[in-house]
Amino acid sequence: MIFNFWLAVAVTGGAITGLGLFMLAVQFVPATPALGPALKRLHPMPVVEAPPKQPWFKPNPDLEILGRTPERHFASLALSAGLAMIFPVLLTVVAFVLRLNVPFPVPLAVTIVASGGAALLAHRDMLGKAKAARAEFIRALCTYASLTAHQVRSGHGAVEAMERSASICHGWPYIRLRTALLAAQLQMRPPWDELKSLAFEINVAELASFADIMRSAGTDGAQVYQTLRAQASSLRDQIRARSLETAKTRTSKLDVPSTMLVIILLILVGYPLMASLFHYR
Repeated sequence: MIFNFWLAVAVTGGAITGLGLFMLAVQFVPATPALGPALKRLHPMPVVEAPPKQPWFKPNPDLEILGRTPERHFASLALSAGLAMIFPVLLTVVAFVLRLNVPFPVPLAVTIVASGGAALLAHRDMLGKAKAARAEFIRALCTYASLTAHQVRSGHGAVEAMERSASICHGWPYIRLRTALLAAQLQMRPPWDELKSLAFEINVAELASFADIMRSAGTDGAQVYQTLRAQASSLRDQIRARSLETAKTRTSKLDVPSTMLVIILLILVGYPLMASLFHYR
């Protein structure tokens, strides 16, 4: 009975390990571009009377700003959990080879804790990357607002100023801006409405404020040069404050290691002196 039990554990562990390696290999295979959803966004279908079916999940701004789908995120969580099962399974196989009498709840509990912890770490990593991406988007928006202000001052209209400014710089934030402006042009929508929709999707309130400023310029003909310059200056101050806060947080984390290092140095310097004093006594 014991032999059959450990054989079943070994077979199950091998199956889980193979599944984890297969899911890891799938992540490196280039995915086929999803042209269907892109074409639907550029050429929306006419509105019908029946309300569309709501998805079973809510759109996540953190996933939107990273360009990930919920299905891909859940697959990465499952992959992390599956890979974390390899270590407990290996320990179980080693225990079986060494003929150690390990109760069944022990490897089961270790496997559950390891897989859950790996999935949690993968989710926290996604949140950290989304926070960094949002901060990078705000830095790009600061430059974009300044460029748009100069384009407006040069005599260009609101729409032309936005399009010319977005085509100057490079980087994924400007690609998102150019894509939104192109979608607005193809759908014959005001570009500020498309930018505001993007702001809600990725949860960047500063982009919504920029869209409101450009709406006042496009619809009411308001002079927005000073307003855009003020927003760019405000964004720079916000970025500077966040950088100082991050620097202070990292500096405070170094206090404990620095204190321990000083204590260790004092012990290394003081121990020979104290030992010699006690020796002479």
